[in-house]
Amino acid sequence: MQRTDPVTATAIETTVDALVVILGDRRVSIPWEKCSERLLSATAQERMDAELSPGGYGIHWRLIDEDLSVNGLLRSGS
Repeated sequence: MQRTDPVTATAIETTVDALVVILGDRRVSIPWEKCSERLLSATAQERMDAELSPGGYGIHWRLIDEDLSVNGLLRSGS
């Protein structure tokens, strides 16, 4: 099995339609329906309250208690 290094984000942005994950060399827009059921059914305010982990490996949405990894989001958003 090939081992790959985890991808980290430098920042995130939320829009009405998607989560934008900002990597060192690019921006990836992931529609909410590809993120998670919980985020898909969340309000715009709940989606906007997102926090990138200090290491850039994960994202936490405090108002809906949702945690997703950047690697997982990039795989599901592809």
